[in-house]
Amino acid sequence: MVAAEPAGRSPDGGPDAVASLIPMVRRIVAARVADAATAEDLVQETLVRVLAASGRVESGMLEPYAIATARNVVATAWRERDRQQRNQHRVVDLAVPDPPDDDLLAAEERAAVAEALARLSDRDRQALVAHEVSGRDTRSLATEAGSTAGAVAAQLHRARARLRVEYLLAREHTEPPTERCRPVLYALSSGDRRRQREVEAARHLLECDVCAALGRPLVERAPQREDEVRIPIGRDADVVAARQAARELAARLGCFSPTDLTLIATAVSEVTRNIVRFAGSGEVVVEVLDGTRRGVQVTARDTGPGIPDVERALQDGYSTYAGLGLGLPGARRLMDEFAIASEVGRGTTVTMTRWCGER
Repeated sequence: MVAAEPAGRSPDGGPDAVASLIPMVRRIVAARVADAATAEDLVQETLVRVLAASGRVESGMLEPYAIATARNVVATAWRERDRQQRNQHRVVDLAVPDPPDDDLLAAEERAAVAEALARLSDRDRQALVAHEVSGRDTRSLATEAGSTAGAVAAQLHRARARLRVEYLLAREHTEPPTERCRPVLYALSSGDRRRQREVEAARHLLECDVCAALGRPLVERAPQREDEVRIPIGRDADVVAARQAARELAARLGCFSPTDLTLIATAVSEVTRNIVRFAGSGEVVVEVLDGTRRGVQVTARDTGPGIPDVERALQDGYSTYAGLGLGLPGARRLMDEFAIASEVGRGTTVTMTRWCGER
């Protein structure tokens, strides 16, 4: 099922009213918590609870409710910290194992590289050896092949990408389980975004455990984009990382107020919590939109059980768990545009956009 529409304006007591309380909540938390990162996490948790209850709070009572909630959130954090400190002595400090034999590791590395090279085509292998080992430049290789230096450079780039994939497969002593795996891994290794979209790399990594494990080091080696951040989601700590990354990326535009940044982070927090609770694992992509309109787009995808009734899931008050979060309806209200596509048994993708100066 698919639902897509611009997010509506906030009703009285909704996100706009709660947003006006952010400076006060920050002061309350900062007066009790010295660590800035911890304080910001507690501010986010307070806002989520206040937003969730805003529809039930009597007129004029939202500010006292926010004050009490902030104090309770801080007190809960203190109790959790004290509990961890009391039980610290129970943590077993295991001795660091002796390092493995260096000679054996070196031999395994050489064997993996040799096997990876053997899996390349003769043309790619010869070009790589000539360039990397013999030190020949692209111009001389192009003259010999009757080509151009640019074409040879592109060939070498593709060959290196394939070599990295084959090296990982050889080192891990594994083979891709499906025919889709190698094209996806090659696209990740080369950093080719267009090709990644063509082979649906993001969805495949969520569906294939082997490629997910191999893809992580490939993505880390690929050139990083300054206008985009990707965060794998699988535990509560990833929720914190996702909302912090969204806040930082949105702040680079320079057009969002501190209140806007907090609301964006809260919306990201809600959709990533859904991934952890219902799907177990997924991915969030935050991207800067800097065209005729400026803003940030958040895409949260998973391959979980899916949502049987999307329209019902978008209604206020609907929840399949006894939590305090805002859920999908709250995230939709916090953003300017919101779309969701979900298929039972295949997963859910949520796309949200917040534009500069729209509210």
